[in-house]
Amino acid sequence: MTEEYEVEFVDLGEREATFLVRPITPAFANGIRRAMIADVPTFSIDTVRFIENSSVMFDEQLGLRLGLVPLSTPPGEFEEGEEVTLSLDVEGPETAYSGDLVASDPMVEPADDNIPIIDLKDGQRLELEADAVLDSGREHAKHQGGVAVSYRHLQTVEVVGERGEFAADDPHVLRGVIEEQEADAAADADAQNGDLVPTDAFDNDLTNRYPEKELDVHDIEDAFVFNVETDGSFDVETLVLEAVGSLETRADELKEAVQL
Repeated sequence: MTEEYEVEFVDLGEREATFLVRPITPAFANGIRRAMIADVPTFSIDTVRFIENSSVMFDEQLGLRLGLVPLSTPPGEFEEGEEVTLSLDVEGPETAYSGDLVASDPMVEPADDNIPIIDLKDGQRLELEADAVLDSGREHAKHQGGVAVSYRHLQTVEVVGERGEFAADDPHVLRGVIEEQEADAAADADAQNGDLVPTDAFDNDLTNRYPEKELDVHDIEDAFVFNVETDGSFDVETLVLEAVGSLETRADELKEAVQL
């Protein structure tokens, strides 16, 4: 029997997202996080051939900078280990940017065009060819498309009483996402039970949302909120789907191995 999972986006952008997954265990949540960091392959420059470098920076330093330039990675179009060649030719006085890199395959290009590589003075030139290889974050950190991936329990707030007349007016700081269960006590007139509310919507201070109330905060044990940011190699939805797909593939491989 296949278990059904609920996935709900709290906030969704091209490179950043916050979403809820339930019911899952802490181990499964950590597996999803690790897969987004280490299992989804991206292109990254691996070797550089300098034709001319009359800048003030050593070849090795430029190579390190180029290796950190995120490159777009269309899922399913390449196999791990495949390479794409990029070239760059800039003469000063000019700043060489990531957008000056020209790839042999139009599907692979710098995720951002405005990453500075080096400022070239009059008479200086940088000409090179570079090979970008498709590999995963478990092999090298420069292949980690998920640059910031974290999760925490979804939480709920319980109103346990009224604050005393002379109670200290201290903030009750909370960070993350709450599932609204006390809509009648919330300062937000449009609040409804079951709403998912990011805590920054009330400046991370529960006393702003539930004024004059005594509160208890509880973790919802099987519900986890993920915060994900990519380097631009692909969008957040692609990263999540590819990560979950890698977990499914490994689970199938394990199942087949156990049955042998």
